[in-house]
Amino acid sequence: MKLNKKIALGTFSALAILSLTACGTSSSANKSSNKEITVWAMGAEGENLPKVAADFTKETGIKVKVQNIPWANAHDKLLTAVASKQGPDVIQMGTTWMTEFKDAGALTDLSKYISKDKNLSDSNFYDANLATTKFDGKSYGIPWANDVRVLYYRTDIFKKAGINEAPKTWDDLTKDAKILSTRGKGEYGISIDPAEQSFAFMMANQAGSSLIKDGKAQFDQPEFVQGVSYINNFIQKGYAPKQPLSTDITQTFGGTDSKTPMFISGPWMVSALNAAGNDIPGNYATAVLPEGPDNNDSVVGGNNLTIASWSKAKDESAKFISFMSTPKEQLAWYKLVNDLPTNKTALQDKSIAGNALMKPFVDQLDHAKPMPMVPQYEQIAQSYLTFQQNIWLKNANVTEQMKQFQTKAQSLLDAKN
Repeated sequence: MKLNKKIALGTFSALAILSLTACGTSSSANKSSNKEITVWAMGAEGENLPKVAADFTKETGIKVKVQNIPWANAHDKLLTAVASKQGPDVIQMGTTWMTEFKDAGALTDLSKYISKDKNLSDSNFYDANLATTKFDGKSYGIPWANDVRVLYYRTDIFKKAGINEAPKTWDDLTKDAKILSTRGKGEYGISIDPAEQSFAFMMANQAGSSLIKDGKAQFDQPEFVQGVSYINNFIQKGYAPKQPLSTDITQTFGGTDSKTPMFISGPWMVSALNAAGNDIPGNYATAVLPEGPDNNDSVVGGNNLTIASWSKAKDESAKFISFMSTPKEQLAWYKLVNDLPTNKTALQDKSIAGNALMKPFVDQLDHAKPMPMVPQYEQIAQSYLTFQQNIWLKNANVTEQMKQFQTKAQSLLDAKN
């Protein structure tokens, strides 16, 4: 999903020959040495994928050409490929881009591969991840990188403040943030990124908002207003800074006092925090999100592996996706780039489910859903930030701002219908 900072956004199968992959066997007689596929991958995934692709080639004889595309350029390059119907065979697709490129006819329906290959079976993946791949009863991608958000908190700072456990409810989160914000001047309870619109959408969902329903925006409805108001309370009461204290969360989360000892983010932050020093390693924990009025659903994104509709090597491409979807390869990929697996078996490995910092991400996947799967999501999400800024910095009325946002969002939805 191009939902987060990483991606994130988020973001991230053949017939007879796939049965060989499913059984974990191959032979020189079945290798396709004259075949080559091109894969477009973004960011750290693009940098590291050639290392894994070499193993795939060794096993199958299918050559893999990986092109690393910067996330900043990826959307435009994909649009160019769609227009020319030339480009990659396999595409790493951010989850919030799926609808747009499916509607543009750029993605192959993978249903026939999924029905034949146990590595691609829906039973391997969480419903929240699958929801980013399925449209009108067809499957256009296989979940690859998992981005689900949980709460990070400083256990040592909590203890000093007399807080014994992670907040379980919205009320707990407010209470804890208030206590932590009274420790001293310039110290807060939680960091809320003003450039991260998914947090507001997530809280509105926890209040019961459907965000967008049957092509109609729900941003002026009481549930969405309640979610936005809940976040604004942290800002206006000084429990969270109105503007980031640093572009690097490890600077404000770290330190002996920790200016912002709570924040919400995805799994990639674990490795970043562990490498940061600054009193962080050994002094923090993760937890599933506090329960809102309706649920404690998190937002899930990441990216999927898809096959371009123009590909001349769909079977070979599907075999590559199957290879990348096995528990063995998902765990190897996790160790290489810290992308949380999507495969359920891989997620139960002791390196993840047995890791106290990682287990909450697995638990949260039972309570998660993607952002609205509409092609206009990116535009709608970006437009929301203007209204959030008015609320946070100018103390504008939430209800009035959401009425204006509703009008803007609906116009974007209607323009594409």
